[in-house]
Order: sequence, then structure tokens, then C-alpha cells
Amino acid sequence: MVRFGICLPHYGKAMEPAGMKLFAEEAESLGFDSIWVTDHVIVPRERNMLYKERMLDPLSTLTYLAAVTSRMRIGTSVIVLPYRHPAFVAKAVATADLLSGGRVIFGAGVGALEGEFHALGANFAERGAVADEYLRAVRALWTDPDADFKGKYATVQGMRFSPLPAQTPHPPVWIGGSTKRAGRRAVELGDGWHATNVTPEQFSDIAAHMRHLSTMRGRATPPMLSVRMPVYFDREPEPGRMAWWGDDAAVAGQALPFIERGAEHLVFGFPDVSFDDAMSQLRRLADRVCSRLR
Repeated sequence: MVRFGICLPHYGKAMEPAGMKLFAEEAESLGFDSIWVTDHVIVPRERNMLYKERMLDPLSTLTYLAAVTSRMRIGTSVIVLPYRHPAFVAKAVATADLLSGGRVIFGAGVGALEGEFHALGANFAERGAVADEYLRAVRALWTDPDADFKGKYATVQGMRFSPLPAQTPHPPVWIGGSTKRAGRRAVELGDGWHATNVTPEQFSDIAAHMRHLSTMRGRATPPMLSVRMPVYFDREPEPGRMAWWGDDAAVAGQALPFIERGAEHLVFGFPDVSFDDAMSQLRRLADRVCSRLR
């Protein structure tokens, strides 16, 4: 059965502090299965992007969602692993998982915004290797509070980690990305692939690559497949932006091929709309799009 998620608009014009609780509660009452936060810390001034203005911290907001929801999964779509020490990420996500009663999905990725890496003192050139190592460290801390981890980019030795997450052995790890390297990372280090910015054909190709890798590496079950896409109701997206767009039937029709190719979880996002528009579009998604896809 396909499941449906929604991105919390914790950025841009829709970010209203009191509205975040209302949006999350409405999403839960409408039957959405998950709600998601995304990650940027500091954005270059010259970049014209959705996440540059009025953006709340994702890990703090994840913990907030643990308190204002009771049923939905809460997730990160996605945390850019090289931005933060793995012990910090492990602790923040474990805290949210514990406080939510074991509802976190940990979406993790490599990142691509070079200026942000430089501003944070993060390693852009080796970000893939850093992400792999940090993810191994996070998983080690979640499964053994006395874990000693020695790597090229991070070392944790002789320390005690707490709290452990509520889920055992740890929250599900979904690897974000749009390339075969992301698919490889999902097979090696994840429980799922959280696709972004891909066509149905690309999605199918990478999923097949993951099945092949899983067989070659003796993995019994390939990673779960999900996809996140912004929705532009009744208008076209900006040039060069991949999205599901048009009327209700068109949006559902563009999402359906991903389900047909194995996606088990669809996550919808919105462009930079007002809070009122985000609320009305949330209801429209539930009533007129998800209902068609179920």
C-alpha cells in the first residue's frame, strides 16, 4: 500500500510560527502518513532558492513535530550529513525518536550547495566519503552507546552516548539523492532510497541498479523506495524545476508512474506559497490527489 507524506513549510512565505502546529495537526487529521523537514543552515545571498528566507532549523523542528503530532511518522528530507559532527546528529535524531515514541525516519544526504559547505567549514570536495563515514558513525552510536569509532573525518573513542533511539536497532535510514551513487549508498548503508529530482524512467533505472547491487552483495531485501516532489497546482513550475503540476488529475497522473515503478511512499512539497495557500493545498492534496492514487 502506498503511503503519503507532506513537507512542513518551515521556510519562506508559509513559515508562520503558530502555523507550524496547525499545519502538522491538519496533516495528521487528513490522514497523511508522514511529515518532513528539510535542511539548510546558511544560504549564499546570490542564490535564488526556496530555503533562503525564514527557515527554521530542521533538527529542532523535528523535535517540535514529535510534540505536536501523535500518529504520523516524522522525518528529515534530508539532513546534509557533512554539515554536522555525527555525534550531534545522532543525539538530536535519537532525542526526537524517543520523544515521538519511535516515529522518526532519518533521511540523510550528501549535499550540493558549495557555498554553504564553505561557510560551515565543511568538506565539499570529499563530501561523499564524509557522508558515508558519518552515517556509519551515527548508526554505531545508535546501536552501542559505548561504541568506539575511528575514521578519517571523525573519531569517537572512550565516550558514552545517550539517549538511544526508541526504535531498534535504530530509526530507518533513507538515503536521499538522484544518482546511482545515492542508490549504492542506500544499499550499503540505508533502509530506503528517498529519490528527489528524478523522472519516472530515472527512478526505475536506479531502482533496478539497487536491486542488482543488493543481489551482488547478499542483501536479502533491496531498500524501500520513496520519492519527494514539489506540487504546483494549476500552473507550471519555474523553468528547470522538476515537479508535479497542473490540475488534480494531472498531478495524480504524474505521480502514478512512480507508484507503478515501485515507490511505496510519496512525499509532496509546495513552492514558496503563503501559509493560507499551503493549508488549502494540503487539503486539496488529501481530498483530490491522494484519494485518486489510493
